[in-house]
Amino acid sequence: MAFDPTATAVVVVDMQNGFCHPDGSLYAEPSEAAVEPVTALVDRAREAGASVVYTRDVHPPEQFDETHYYDEFDRWGEHVVEGSWDAELVGDLDVRDGDHVVEKHTYDAFYQTDLEGYLDAHGVDDLLICGTLANVCVLHTAGSAGLRDYRPVVVEDALGYITEEHREYAVDHADWLFGETATRDEVAFASA
Repeated sequence: MAFDPTATAVVVVDMQNGFCHPDGSLYAEPSEAAVEPVTALVDRAREAGASVVYTRDVHPPEQFDETHYYDEFDRWGEHVVEGSWDAELVGDLDVRDGDHVVEKHTYDAFYQTDLEGYLDAHGVDDLLICGTLANVCVLHTAGSAGLRDYRPVVVEDALGYITEEHREYAVDHADWLFGETATRDEVAFASA
């Protein structure tokens, strides 16, 4: 599966202390294990000249105080609160000045963020989506990308998750409904 690096971005979803570090509020071992494959994919993409985007799930402490239904703190407990260590990208990632970091407040990295504007301004059509959690923020971001006419490709061996069933569901659903899936070995970048 060949990608034109000038029209491709790797979107690294929510690889934060809260999810990927053993002291994180919603730590899952598979999310920590995803750091190395995510980093390897980013390194290859960066070397080829593709864009790199990191998302951070960040919640102001009062975000859900007045909500009617949508309350992530009620579902998951308090997590990745704005300004906290929990909300920071995990230290093992090689985030560089030229990378774009998107701060989001929901599962979907496109919802009320600058992600779409950034991708359009950089001529990006294809997204290699990796990160955590596979069946939550990764899946919602990939689905939202497809609805916006980007080509979302979920990189199935660079995902964090809580259970293997969650990962399998996300990969199957993405492949069946709105996008494609690939392993890191199946991803190739066309030379200029």
